[in-house]
Amino acid sequence: MTTITLAGDRIGPHVTHAPSRLLLSGGVLPAAGTLLSCAALERDGLVRVADAAGVPGARLAGDLGGRLVVGELLHHDGEGADTVVLDGATGEVSTTYFLPDRPDLMELEPLAPSLRALADFATAVDELAALRGRFAFCAGRYGPEVAAEASGLLLTLFEEGSAAGEPAPLWLMTALIRPLALVAGPGGRSGLTLDLPSRFLDEEFGAGETVRFEDVDFPAALAHEPSRRFLREVGLPEDGVWFSLNTETPLPTLAEYGADDPASGPPPPGADRLIRLGYLIEDTSLVVDGTTGAVLSWSEAEGVLRPLNADLSTLAFTLWLIHRERALDEEHELSDAYEQLADTMIRTLAAVDPVACDPAARTVPGDDGLRYWPGVFEDYAGAGLCA
Repeated sequence: MTTITLAGDRIGPHVTHAPSRLLLSGGVLPAAGTLLSCAALERDGLVRVADAAGVPGARLAGDLGGRLVVGELLHHDGEGADTVVLDGATGEVSTTYFLPDRPDLMELEPLAPSLRALADFATAVDELAALRGRFAFCAGRYGPEVAAEASGLLLTLFEEGSAAGEPAPLWLMTALIRPLALVAGPGGRSGLTLDLPSRFLDEEFGAGETVRFEDVDFPAALAHEPSRRFLREVGLPEDGVWFSLNTETPLPTLAEYGADDPASGPPPPGADRLIRLGYLIEDTSLVVDGTTGAVLSWSEAEGVLRPLNADLSTLAFTLWLIHRERALDEEHELSDAYEQLADTMIRTLAAVDPVACDPAARTVPGDDGLRYWPGVFEDYAGAGLCA
């Protein structure tokens, strides 16, 4: 990992905290990681927030204007999100979000007690994502046990490195949610993307809330045997936050559904091989390709077919992940930092199912790159991630 080293004359007089001066000159901060980038520090040196925001310090709350920009937290797509700032007197690290038109509304949110802790936390997250370093023991292992081990290791690291043992919301949600990507392993037995643990959905939703189908429910167009077997043996939850399963009639093709409901508009090409499982939101059907097993969304209003999940196994994982997150939110109030929670959920889902989150994976004719799950996760007004 490339790190940043500032010469003493570039650190300047605003950093009076001796340990922070040593860390800035000691090659500790990462130039670029998956979660934290300090590349601007090497380019611009230490810049006061007031100067970076282009406003007089008097227009900023408290001592925010005198804090020093050391980097930025990165969004899941690699774009910058919150700005990371240093208190030059105490060494404490916080985040803020630039509001050029309303600098008086800019606030500080605690992130880490020191630059050392910040670098160690961000490195640990990168190691988890790559299953290397402290998380090399997870490579090739999957299931609830290994996910719990990884979560416990992260939580211990963050608690021991945080003031009073209370990690900032970003680190807490990272420790609780990101390791959930290890719960299900690559498909072998199932013939799908994932092999889900036994009773995976039943234990999360309850056996009475999981619907399994019989062959009589399937149209002839559902020729993809791994998908048929999954719906028979594993099933899907009847209702989710952004999903409702069709349980009233045998599963129709999208062509049959459109014929029965003329208000739905003309179906897409190949509608006779797309089986409608239910709906996501109003006028948006969830369908499975009966030939390939791919899971898609069909927007009647827009007339656009888009990838939703790689297949039924990753759809089930997505619904499980949402249900698990809401239980964690009820206990830990993770949604108080909603934007960071949405980003954490997208990163976790993308680790298991890139199709669900990658706008560049244009696998369907006419696909415009919009992805359903990232969109609803990031919908702060809808607040679907709140318990």
